[in-house]
Amino acid sequence: MSEENTYYPPEEAMDHAYMHEHGVPHEHSHGHTHSHTQTRAVVNRLARAIGHLERVKAMVEEGRDCSEVLVQLSAVRSALNNTGKVILKDHLEHCIVDALETRDRTAIDELNRAIEQFVK
Repeated sequence: MSEENTYYPPEEAMDHAYMHEHGVPHEHSHGHTHSHTQTRAVVNRLARAIGHLERVKAMVEEGRDCSEVLVQLSAVRSALNNTGKVILKDHLEHCIVDALETRDRTAIDELNRAIEQFVK
């Protein structure tokens, strides 16, 4: 089905997760349209990381060796960093391209602030 013939529920009936999951373009606070392609992959990666972190929590509760816990925490941190890279790449390929086309400097400034926080 082409995008022009695609039916979407009214925007107020959808949350951002629904919009991203179903590829529904929508306005963000800074005015450009978001259309992501990796939402399902990001959600799946986050679910795996959450599950892994729950297992690490159980290891601590069980009194497992600290070095084992640290290794597993490192794996969780790596999974989260890799998820962030997927989000960043998707954002650059879609949102920032749109922002550049519409000369939306706010979106670029917001990305710079987000990158600063991400790499701390």
